[in-house]
Amino acid sequence: MISTETVIGALANLGRHKLRSFLTMLGMIFGVGAVIAMLSIGAGAEQQSLSIIENLGIRNIIIRAKEFKEEELRQIRTESLGVSLRDVEALESILKPKPLITASRLVTTYQIISEEGRADSRVLGVSSTYPVIQNLEMLQGAFFLPSDEEGYAQVCVLGIAAKQKLFGFGDVLNRRIKVNDVWMKVVGVLADSVVDEQEFEGVKIQNPNNDIYIPITTAIRKFDTEAVENELNEIIVQIHPDATINEQAPTINNLMSVMHHYVDDYAIVIPEDLLEQRQRTQGIFNIVMGAIASISLLVGGIGIMNIMLASVLERTSEIGLRRAIGAKKLDIRMQFMAEAIAISLAGGIIGVALGWGISRAVAVFSGWSTIITTVSVVLSFGVSSAIGLIFGIYPAVQASNLDPIECLRYE
Repeated sequence: MISTETVIGALANLGRHKLRSFLTMLGMIFGVGAVIAMLSIGAGAEQQSLSIIENLGIRNIIIRAKEFKEEELRQIRTESLGVSLRDVEALESILKPKPLITASRLVTTYQIISEEGRADSRVLGVSSTYPVIQNLEMLQGAFFLPSDEEGYAQVCVLGIAAKQKLFGFGDVLNRRIKVNDVWMKVVGVLADSVVDEQEFEGVKIQNPNNDIYIPITTAIRKFDTEAVENELNEIIVQIHPDATINEQAPTINNLMSVMHHYVDDYAIVIPEDLLEQRQRTQGIFNIVMGAIASISLLVGGIGIMNIMLASVLERTSEIGLRRAIGAKKLDIRMQFMAEAIAISLAGGIIGVALGWGISRAVAVFSGWSTIITTVSVVLSFGVSSAIGLIFGIYPAVQASNLDPIECLRYE
């Protein structure tokens, strides 16, 4: 046990050598700060990834039509009809247990107007299951029904930004907007959605706030398209809870290959795989940053050891005097150990503050999400304390083993 007198004596000695003590702490300060900043960036990136994947759907498999030049597309159409409602029907009939499927089509627009304004929104034809699969919540009204799809109804649901551009902040239910030359009745407004990134692992992520949704059948029948275009831009398959992604993904891929006569005109995106890929990348980043932080801590530990050895040399006469008046080897050892631990603890405390400051600065200036966790603080603080203990042992042992008579003669 380290006595109270020993601790007070160690702190008094550190007070006498403030500059030297601070310089000794620098390696520890930067090491602890780097560990906390690195872990906070990693935790923030993980939370952001989980949020994005939640929007994409962890149980979803996304089939997207690839983009080609017109000449290439005409050649492809001689073999494949592209992504279409035929694919949706085939997926619904083949996959067991039956999944939830939605389709979407981007409508080419040249005007979107209302009696009060105009908008530059995207217009998407989608299935009635779209809000369930995409986790969209309604602010007003309701999403259109399967019967609206069957009847090619001219109804629409507005994103909150699109609604404000077209109607301001008033009530919009049952009012009308004109998309190109087609009038649509507003039946609902989506709640505000927060999308932090526009792209994740190469996959574009759209913000629904400025979108306008209409029935997929209405989009196909009542809006003109080029003959070579895909009937659908995207199909989202939400796997049944009793099935797994690994089971269904190969089946979907094989079925799409057959439906498209083995023409590679579509891409299959699995959000779960994207998450795993991001986590692997983040893991490599954490290892590299951890290695850099460890080097800083190691340098700090070596600095503590060297400074403590120099302190032993400077205080040789003091050590001899203490031994002469009755101090034991253990007392000398504990005094120097207490000084080393005090330096590392002080460096750890300042390092925690530095790490907090770095993580906040990263969040402000780079726009990255950072989260300081209790684990990161405890881990970095614990490591700094352990390094102080480990690197303080050798100088403390050297001091305690000095011969008292030789120490008193030392000048």
